[in-house]
Amino acid sequence: MVHKAKLATLTLNPAIDLTVSAPNFRAGQVNRARASRSDPGGKGVNVASILADCGFPVAVTGFLGAENDHCFRRLFEQKGIDDRFVRIPGDTRTGIKVVDDVAQSTTDINLPGLAPSQAELAQLTAIVEALAADHQWLVFSGSIPAGAPDTIYRDLLRRVQGCCVALDTSGEALRQALTATPTVIKPNLDELSELLARPLAGEDEILAAARTFIQRGVRTVVVSLGAQGALFVEADEAIIARPPATVVRST
Repeated sequence: MVHKAKLATLTLNPAIDLTVSAPNFRAGQVNRARASRSDPGGKGVNVASILADCGFPVAVTGFLGAENDHCFRRLFEQKGIDDRFVRIPGDTRTGIKVVDDVAQSTTDINLPGLAPSQAELAQLTAIVEALAADHQWLVFSGSIPAGAPDTIYRDLLRRVQGCCVALDTSGEALRQALTATPTVIKPNLDELSELLARPLAGEDEILAAARTFIQRGVRTVVVSLGAQGALFVEADEAIIARPPATVVRST
């Protein structure tokens, strides 16, 4: 019998993804939408959803607005996901995507998230520590909400040293977290260039840049390259995965 690893994901700043299909969308004009749909979102929520589809036992945590968490609760119940989210007063933010399939473009409008209190941050920290005690992997991903320090991923990493952690964030939050040595990081090319404060041109430069973080103790660096695929780098091996050409319906 194969025993699958237990995993948990952390989404500090989830969103309800409102996708609107609006052919020939024009800014500053009245546009007619063809269709719309709302989905519970946020990087960690999306990761947990796919893991559950693949049969992994998975838990989720982070911050959710108590007033509009029904779509998240429904998703977690349908997929058997262990819900450890901290509810805070107010509404979870909405992220609006206007998809124009004629122009093959997507316009994103991301609303601000809720700001957790110090007590709520402490509650979340205790939950993450408890998850680390009986899960093999944690996934920390996404942006940081207002009111949370840029060091939050770093501080959580230092509390879960016995657990493997995959980290997907950017900017100062990523820079701070690297000092606590996550197991896996997944910057895109722009984020990697920002970390090193210089542009990166060509696969050799990208590979060399990724290896600087291997030398700092990160086990695996995954550099996402958009339509060009992704570069997976470890101490003794590097693999580039190239996807087939496809028509993007929506990011």
